[in-house]
Amino acid sequence: MTRAQLRELRLQIDQAGFSEANLRTAWRETTNQDIAASVVGYIRHVALGQPLLPHSQRVQAAMQSIPASWPWTEPQRRWLERIGKQLEQEVLVDREAIESGQFKAMGGYRRLNAIFMGQLNDILRDIAEAMWQPAA
Repeated sequence: MTRAQLRELRLQIDQAGFSEANLRTAWRETTNQDIAASVVGYIRHVALGQPLLPHSQRVQAAMQSIPASWPWTEPQRRWLERIGKQLEQEVLVDREAIESGQFKAMGGYRRLNAIFMGQLNDILRDIAEAMWQPAA
């Protein structure tokens, strides 16, 4: 961001009632994932005029639209649910996330991609895009 953009952002934050002291306190009390999700949401709100929604609400909306978009098999539906639950905990579920933790223990990217007929990257992209669709 340029200096002018940073000044504008600070002015908008100040006008919204967020003092420097309040922001410092909130920063200390928040996790990095929460910060990233809220910062991205706030920037999209300011830049694109999108509603400022909590991360969990965006995940819920995406995870309602994606399962309705295709005739998924039952195993695929269960995996979509797992991905949605993980998205509620993380800011992003991508190939790296699927190669670690619970996903790795269940076969990792290779197995999950096979379950989704080689379309896992597209599905993850669609989920990410659905999270940022304007509210209806």
